[in-house]
Amino acid sequence: MFDGWRVALIDSGADPATLGAARATRRFVDAGRRVEIHPVVADALGHGTRVAGVLWSDVARAELLVAQVFDQRRATTAATVAAAIHWAIAEHAALVHLSLGVREDRAVLAGAVAAAAAAGILLIASTPARGPSPFPAAYPGVIRGTGDARCAPDEISALDADRAHFGACARANDGTGGASIGAAHLSRFILRQLVPGEGYDASRRRLAALARFHGPERR
Repeated sequence: MFDGWRVALIDSGADPATLGAARATRRFVDAGRRVEIHPVVADALGHGTRVAGVLWSDVARAELLVAQVFDQRRATTAATVAAAIHWAIAEHAALVHLSLGVREDRAVLAGAVAAAAAAGILLIASTPARGPSPFPAAYPGVIRGTGDARCAPDEISALDADRAHFGACARANDGTGGASIGAAHLSRFILRQLVPGEGYDASRRRLAALARFHGPERR
């Protein structure tokens, strides 16, 4: 039985090198009345590739699962994301990373998040610094991550805010950035500093204790 971090990346896919190293990959497509499962296609947007590049940077003892929930444009549905989360549960993921969100609360997505939390899976989702919090970040039991300009790649901040629990470095290696990358750096920090199975409450306490900064970023 694998005893390290098994991480499900739910995003736009990833580059071929990352996909080749992944334990399993699936593409989820909302077909109206059901969500279909297909082989993954190329990451046309590059978003998942950038997130995977942050997650997998200098991280040892981890396995990757890739769930592709959008490709040509950065839009998906609650049902699609929910199906990907249920797949991650079935694949025994220890952490589900979602640098994405949908605007509307949907029972199908809330149910998937609750099922993952009940299975002891840590869920990390991105949330923007301003504006309404998306889902699944807004759900209870999800650790909400965003970018924080104070943080270097190996640092996090405890923001103590309803909108975002923790901040992290907001820049990827290619210079792109934002809340999605901040959440990815937060997950990378978790993979390097925490152990699987600690649970939501214990993980939040540990992260707060390890944070370099406390309180909101001053702009």
